[in-house]
Amino acid sequence: MTEFSDLGLSPATLNAVAETGYTTATPIQAAAIPVALQGRDVLGIAQTGTGKTAAFTLPMIDRLAAGRARARMPRALVIAPTRELADQVAASFERYAKGQKLTWALLIGGVSFTDQELKLDRGVDVLIATPGRLLDHFERGKLLLTGVQIMVVDEADRMLDMGFIPDLERIFKLTPPRKQTLFFSATMPPEITRLTKQFLNDPERIEVARPATTAETITQNLVRIPTTDPKAKRTALRALIGRDDVKNGIVFCNRKSEVDIVAKSLKKHGLDAAPIHGDLDQSTRMRTLESFRNGSLKLLCASDVAARGLDIPAVSHVFNYDVPHHADDYVHRIGRTGRAGRSGQAFMLVTPADSKNLDKVLKLIGKSPEEITLEGIDWASIKDEPRAPRGGGRERGGRTRERTPRGGERPRRTSRPEPQVEAAEAAEAAPAPSPPPEEAPRAPRPPRREAAPRPEPAKARSERPARNRDDGDRVVGFGDDTPAFLMRSATPKSTDR
Repeated sequence: MTEFSDLGLSPATLNAVAETGYTTATPIQAAAIPVALQGRDVLGIAQTGTGKTAAFTLPMIDRLAAGRARARMPRALVIAPTRELADQVAASFERYAKGQKLTWALLIGGVSFTDQELKLDRGVDVLIATPGRLLDHFERGKLLLTGVQIMVVDEADRMLDMGFIPDLERIFKLTPPRKQTLFFSATMPPEITRLTKQFLNDPERIEVARPATTAETITQNLVRIPTTDPKAKRTALRALIGRDDVKNGIVFCNRKSEVDIVAKSLKKHGLDAAPIHGDLDQSTRMRTLESFRNGSLKLLCASDVAARGLDIPAVSHVFNYDVPHHADDYVHRIGRTGRAGRSGQAFMLVTPADSKNLDKVLKLIGKSPEEITLEGIDWASIKDEPRAPRGGGRERGGRTRERTPRGGERPRRTSRPEPQVEAAEAAEAAPAPSPPPEEAPRAPRPPRREAAPRPEPAKARSERPARNRDDGDRVVGFGDDTPAFLMRSATPKSTDR
């Protein structure tokens, strides 16, 4: 075990670390901090929950202690994939930089530009941002990155999943080529490897665990559900929450819409739950996350926006309501529990439709979770809800749609009578019409007035033979007052030559 005092940190930083209650460094911290203090590039690979945030925050604070920030030109830049992770890094920086004259600013979406611009105008030492909001400020002319001395990329593989790699490449090109780069990721996909080769200068590769491995402090469980009905999954989830002593837990779903449905179902059955996902406004997301941190909220229903990097040490349970589409996400999800040496429980609900995704997860983690059986649930009584066809299964005019069998002819309608037959039956069933009543004689109509003669069409006028102007006729439109020059012939006579 390595103590923080053995890593070469300054006394002021060590005092701030001691106030947080930590004395022993994790493997990634013990390996990365001395190298980062030397000013070298670091490529850190470690599973989630191993303390990567402190591994780059502590040496960054020590290196920036001497110096002064300039307006709109930060000296250090930290890029995070999500707003929640960026806010967590900012909280860590504030905690570890206590007692030192360093300033910082948080640039994330969902917050007013004005407050962020005021901080940038005053000058900040450390800028913590998501890629999109950082580039927004740059394009507005409120930010310059030419003074960056230290650049940190946190959860790089998550940025790949969220499509931030083009933005990240652009940010790298806006910063000076000679700078220290600290690059941290839980996994190393080929695209991330290409990025490190392009922008890192002879980095020190620090790999403290096999990529995408689960912590030994987490007990993994699997619950098989014999039906794909969402009602069955929600019933199983409530049964798991009731059978275990759940202090607090996170329920992960694949889709944002499913997050809202599950949270609403849990609250309907008397459980304290709230949703968090990317479609909610930032104030709601931060308020919900803070409630979960301080213990006033018991269950957090989340999408993968909460799966990466969030440091909530005392999470007792993680429930995978859906088997993740990407196997790496399973490792990050269950990494929200069993942190800092604590034990944790992880459950995964598996339906017959999840076989492919389950095989990917089992292949990645290299072991099989313990299968448990839920007692007291009659799965046979929970049947799939058939979905009504779009539009209620009706066509225009109220007729039911019929699907043509593949490769065959459309079946004839035998139950509907032909139109002629139907009309004849209706005529027979209708009563005989009664004779119409005698009508009173109508008054004679007044004689029509003769219409005025219509003007001759232009086409007819054009077909008439043209008149010579010197033949004595009048020019149309002038009557008897035709000017003399209009009566002259347009063809000159021989005597005029």
